[in-house]
Order: sequence, then C-alpha cells, then structure tokens
Amino acid sequence: MALRIVVLGAGLIGGYVGGRLAAAAGDVTFIGRPRLIDVLRDKGLTLTDLDGARFTLAPETLSLATEPAALAAADLILLAVKSTGTEGAAADIAAHARPGIPVVSLQNGVSNPERLRALLPGRPVIAGMVPFNVAEPAPGHVHQGTSGHIAIEDRPEIAPLAPLFAAAGLPLDLHADMLPVAWAKLLINLNNAINALSGLPLAAQIADRDYRRGFALCQREALGLMKIAGIAPAQLGPLPPSRMPFILSLPNWLFRRLSQRGGTPKIDRHARSSMADDLLAGRKTEVDYINGEVVALATRLGRRAPVNARVIELIREREAGGPAIQGAALLATLRGTA
Repeated sequence: MALRIVVLGAGLIGGYVGGRLAAAAGDVTFIGRPRLIDVLRDKGLTLTDLDGARFTLAPETLSLATEPAALAAADLILLAVKSTGTEGAAADIAAHARPGIPVVSLQNGVSNPERLRALLPGRPVIAGMVPFNVAEPAPGHVHQGTSGHIAIEDRPEIAPLAPLFAAAGLPLDLHADMLPVAWAKLLINLNNAINALSGLPLAAQIADRDYRRGFALCQREALGLMKIAGIAPAQLGPLPPSRMPFILSLPNWLFRRLSQRGGTPKIDRHARSSMADDLLAGRKTEVDYINGEVVALATRLGRRAPVNARVIELIREREAGGPAIQGAALLATLRGTA
C-alpha cells in the first residue's frame, strides 16, 4: 500500500516538494488556503528547475483540500507553513491526524521542530531543511531557482520516505543532529531580508557587492554569537560557514570568478527570496524567525545583535509600504549600527 503523504501548507515549498513527489507517482494530498487551492484546481501544477526539468500535473490528477480534516488520511505529514503559522498547524494536526503519524517540518528557522514537539507531545516530529529557493513565475507554476539537497533528521520513520524522494529527483541528506544544519541554513537565510530590502531578483542582488557586504555583516554577527554559544554550524556547500562573509565581501570580478568555478550555489534568473514574495503579496514576513533568531540568541547570551535588529526594523518599514533600499545606502545603514 502506498504511503499517503499530506502536505500541510501548499505554498511554494510545499507545492514544489509535494508536486515533485506526486509527479513521481506518490500519493500526495495538498492542504492550503482557498486562494492557492483554487489556482491548482483551475491550472494544475507545473514544476520546473534550474537544470531544465519540467513536470506538469493536470488539475484532475491533484488531490486538493482547504480543510484540515484531510489530515486524517495521512501516513506522513510534510509541514510547509510559514513559521508564523506553526501554532495553528499544530492545532490542526492534533485535532485531525491519527496518533503516531510522523510530522516532517520543512520550515525556515531553527526553532520550529522544538515548538512542534512541545505542541504535539507524543507525536514524532522530524526536523527537515530545504536549502533551495522556490519562486512562482506564474500562477500554478513553481520553480526551483537554486541548487541543493533537502536535509532531514535521520530517524527510523524516514526509511520509507527516502526512496520516494530519490525517485522524485529530490535525494535526501540524512543527519543525526539537525541543529547544526538548521543554524547553517539560517546563516544563508539571512540574505532573505537583504533580498527583500533590495527589491531585486536574487541573482541581481547577489551580483551587487554592497548588498553582499550587508549580508556578510549579518552573517559575521551571527557567527560571533554562535561561537560564544558553542554552536558549530554544519558545512552545507563547498565553503565552511566561517568563510562565507569573506567570500561575499570580495570584489565583483573575483566573486564572479569564484561563482563560475562552483564556489557558490547555482542561482537562476527566476529566483527571489520567500521574504521578497511575502512583501510583494502584502503578507507578514518570517523575519522574526530568521534575523530574529540571531537577536534572540544574543539576548540569551546577554549580548546585542544590532545589525540583525536593524534589518528587522527595515523589513518592518517595507511591510508598511516603504521603498526598496539601494545597496550602498543599506550597507551604510548597517555599518552604522554598531
């Protein structure tokens, strides 16, 4: 009997990961807001990636729901809601999912798995991490715009899931301890806010040295606090985390040369950060669960994180309708926080 997977949160990450599984003949149900589900019912789901792969799922082939009652059919839940929706999602799982059904968190930030474990006592909660960016070039079309493998906590409950992901072209990297992986991903996700503040596509923003140096300031501050806290972030790509701020700060010509040699992840023209998508859609961002994690760590240590705190303030201004910020102006603002 096929493993019945329910994706709770059929947005960009949930739509892409669930769609790839469904395209590989997986038994997948998508639960999402009516606005999202209506698009899928009308247009179906098209999935593309930066290497040219393309999959099309017709509307009639998709199992879609807007109500959490559909969780009752799940043998495994992939949780892909925004971090702001974790509490609500946990309440829905507790009310509708069968006891003992594994819940895999594919959310941003470092705190969601522990939050879920506290909210869902007795249920297996498995930490996961999606390293790549997913954008929506058009309604019903989700596109993987950067490279990387999904990381997931190595637990017995994952054994039946690994072959399904491999068949879908989404191989899993298994980790006994996901916390170093989560902190490493958070270091990368600190660029989400920089990208959102820029108003540019991700590739264009990363090509601008001033934006990169602003990103590097956020990372250096986070790395310093992590060292004090005894947190050693995992190495997710070709570069150790401690070297990333230096590489980001290089002159454009040298950064481009390094990128061409595979020293940085691949990025295509469609990619943009999820935080930028949220701003465009008028939604509250996840900045409190990304840059806010750095500020919270500083508070626990009796320290300050002025760079990341200032980024949060700037995102709040953008959420309120403020304009994009040029790279030089952003860099000067962040340098002036110390």
